Amino acid sequence: MKIVPDQIRQWVPGRFIVLGTDGYGRSDTRENLRAWFGIDTPHIVAAAYTGLVQCGELEPKAATKAIRELGLDPESPDPLTA
Repeated sequence: MKIVPDQIRQWVPGRFIVLGTDGYGRSDTRENLRAWFGIDTPHIVAAAYTGLVQCGELEPKAATKAIRELGLDPESPDPLTA
């Protein structure tokens, strides 16, 4: 179910203004914004690999290799502080 602003507006006290990603100073395609904030498919897959390693279900080297193949940089800065 998609939540639209009118579904939550009644529960928010005061003025409710929808900014989307404008509040982060970003204006780009949804695809690029999802990648920037780490919520696109490759990042979700990387999170799953990380969880498997933490649970002992996958060797760290296998996860590292898979994450590299996804084209992700584990050392990239946090998008909320970059």
